[in-house]
Amino acid sequence: MKAQAQRRKAVVLLSGGLDSATVLALAQERGFACHALSVHYGQRHSSELAAAAQVARVLGAAEHRVMGVDLAGIGGSALTDVAIEVPSTPAPGIPVTYVPARNTLMLALALGWAEVLEAEALFIGVNAVDYSGYPDCRPQFIEAFQTLAEVGTRAGVSGHAPRIEAPLLHRSKAEIIREGARLGVDYALTVSCYQADHEGQACGRCDSCRLRREGFLAAGVPDPTRYV
Repeated sequence: MKAQAQRRKAVVLLSGGLDSATVLALAQERGFACHALSVHYGQRHSSELAAAAQVARVLGAAEHRVMGVDLAGIGGSALTDVAIEVPSTPAPGIPVTYVPARNTLMLALALGWAEVLEAEALFIGVNAVDYSGYPDCRPQFIEAFQTLAEVGTRAGVSGHAPRIEAPLLHRSKAEIIREGARLGVDYALTVSCYQADHEGQACGRCDSCRLRREGFLAAGVPDPTRYV
């Protein structure tokens, strides 16, 4: 039975951050052979991609690929345009760190690969509890993309569309960290900061750093984050 479960395939979007590393561990625990996908989209730094490669290797992903999308070419986000400053304090509304269409394009790449692999599931680490208010991290977005997968792919038309799995969607950051600790995730390998340096050291000021730091405190788990 175990050998049969290991043949079930899943594509896991792996950014190199805390949430996606936890999702990879969860998918592994569920018995999937995990094909990890990271996306170079023109983000400010490549430290998170280096972190993703380490996480994929340590957690035993079946494969890890990096694909590219030029979101820096359209700009409009502090994460892809160095002329837009990454804020150090939260502000009302959708923040400037929102990257237009990022999760849509990442899921589209993952969906294409999942269809080729004949994968059962596609995992993404979006969260709608302790998050920055991005519209593409909400349940409505995941539900809409599931519909797209069912009507817009050959696998979907034949009744075998991959399930879009977002296991962290309704969990707090503390709950995510506790789950990762249970699964043995080494969070020291992960990079969550919006403006980490070339060594992966975090700024400690951006919204992502704040959510991460508060999550470790609330979880009662030592924070292994390396700060500048």
